Amino acid sequence: MNTIVSVKPLRLGELQVRVTAPAQSATALPVVVFSHGFGWSMDGYAPLADHWASAGFLVVQPTHLDSRTVGLAPDDPRTPLIWRSRAEDLTRILDRLDELTDRPLDHTRIAVAGHSWGAQTASMLLGAGVNGPGKPDPRVTAGVLLAVPGRGGADLSPFAVEHFDFMNPDFSTMTTPALIVAGDRDQSLLTTRGPDWFTDAFHDSPGPKTLVTLPGAEHSLGGIVGAGVAETTDEDPERVALIQRITVDFLNGKPVPGESK
Repeated sequence: MNTIVSVKPLRLGELQVRVTAPAQSATALPVVVFSHGFGWSMDGYAPLADHWASAGFLVVQPTHLDSRTVGLAPDDPRTPLIWRSRAEDLTRILDRLDELTDRPLDHTRIAVAGHSWGAQTASMLLGAGVNGPGKPDPRVTAGVLLAVPGRGGADLSPFAVEHFDFMNPDFSTMTTPALIVAGDRDQSLLTTRGPDWFTDAFHDSPGPKTLVTLPGAEHSLGGIVGAGVAETTDEDPERVALIQRITVDFLNGKPVPGESK
């Protein structure tokens, strides 16, 4: 594994990002753009970002408007459309990737990834529709969706219907290859269903897709946000290490044990 360097905050207009990459590389770097879960920021998910960088990827992490570090007021007119602005953040990064580093980048290997709401955000660039038809971004060659929310409609809890009316994804147009990781103990307040809700993106999308369901994993999947944080209800370093390994293998085009299509 490589020694890494991390720089923050870099700015693309009002958008702040962190860039983490190998300290040295003899080849152009493949890219992962990572979307954080609700409330988090570019400062979370070090177990993933640092590992991907040490494996040879340039990792870009934006801070979306819903981050606790932004402190956006609930009555701010931008609040109802954060689901859309999140995807626009990722698109802005792709538009201006070369402004974020002087290192050569491999533009044929650009992945988007995310956890929870960030996974829904990433899925939009893979082609999933949200409140309308979806269309994949042709620059994105792969995706990693960690605990991605499932179907809307009757599958949403009354709480989700009231507060998250955008949660009606259509995965039928999510054509870009993706790895979907779910926990079999991830019981969400957003759905009337069980943990299988987090596998809908696999079952409802066309291939090529791979699904890995982790036994005993809750929403933090063992601690991918970070060790010791409040959201990590199922801390398990071995589970995090497994996610590190399978995501790097997938991003490098290697087979990953799981259900595939």
